Amino acid sequence: MQGKNKSNDETFMDIALENARLAMSAGEVPIGAVLVRDGKIIAQGHNQPIQKCDPTAHAEIVVLRKAASLEGNYRLVGCEMFVTIEPCIMCVGAMLHARIRRITFGAKEPRFGALTSHMRILDSETLNHKIEWHGGVLAEQSSVLMRNFFKLKRGKKQYASNKSWPR
Repeated sequence: MQGKNKSNDETFMDIALENARLAMSAGEVPIGAVLVRDGKIIAQGHNQPIQKCDPTAHAEIVVLRKAASLEGNYRLVGCEMFVTIEPCIMCVGAMLHARIRRITFGAKEPRFGALTSHMRILDSETLNHKIEWHGGVLAEQSSVLMRNFFKLKRGKKQYASNKSWPR
């Protein structure tokens, strides 16, 4: 944003976007996350399911694990999660168990988003913990990164399928 001071949300989302770019450069879906308490970063990370051969190694889970280890407690009370893409059911569930105070995300995720796009997990009246959430922070940058990643992936697949193999 030129001519304006960035909000804290945008500052932390910029850092999440840096992490998403790290994921992309490693061939992972470009999602980054940052966990903050009282304006200070506790942990940050990116998607790593391919690298770690772990379907649960989403950016949010990676960050929750790092933070819990550093804090010596799986309860991360008072923390805020900043993530470039709307979290899935698994990640929202983990954040509920960790007692995260707030989730801020960039772009919506129409297929798997569990806050507003596909499901609305946090609207359940049966939950014993409530998480405040807000979406759309630097959404365009997050969306562009995802679109570019999948264009690149599709381009490589198309090249591979059109390649003439020697006989």
